[in-house]
Amino acid sequence: MSLPPAAASLPLALPLAVGAQRWPSGDAAPPAGQALPAWIGLGANLGDRGEALRQALQQLHASAGVAVQTVSSLYASRPVDSSGPDYLNAVAELRTSLSAQQLLHLLQQLELAAGRERPYRNAPRTLDLDVLLYADMDTLIAMPDLQVPHPRMWQRAFVLAPLQELQPAWVSDAQLQPLLAQGVQRSQGPDWWR
Repeated sequence: MSLPPAAASLPLALPLAVGAQRWPSGDAAPPAGQALPAWIGLGANLGDRGEALRQALQQLHASAGVAVQTVSSLYASRPVDSSGPDYLNAVAELRTSLSAQQLLHLLQQLELAAGRERPYRNAPRTLDLDVLLYADMDTLIAMPDLQVPHPRMWQRAFVLAPLQELQPAWVSDAQLQPLLAQGVQRSQGPDWWR
């Protein structure tokens, strides 16, 4: 799959792949007693950004039904469609027995505990946690409060660069190249969160 060169014309989500799963209830969940992979985006641009991301990962790993598998390097980036200080971002692969919506609710609880406020769209934030992908790259979830794949991930270098690090077959250099003008740079290796 390749994206058009102009960032303005990037798709909002992946096209439906052959064999893609649509979940009839809208939500997606593993069979009882099993876990599925999920990829989440992490970001912060207020306060001690690195510590906020580190604590979020440690809290996720300690949560019932969630295990952090791998974490990308830490990336610094300028705000996109936002204002405020530069962000620190990463992507983490989890294994979870939670449904996609249960995972989203857990992420939102962690954001609130970290002081996240939403005074307006894309406001600066102490912690931002997003479900990017659930189960695999072809799983589609469309619910009022959750869309998977995340609808803007393919427009964000701060998501694609760390995702490429974890899943190089999913994000090509050709997809990432047009987005590098967003100013994303690796700032620490993958052991930053331990």
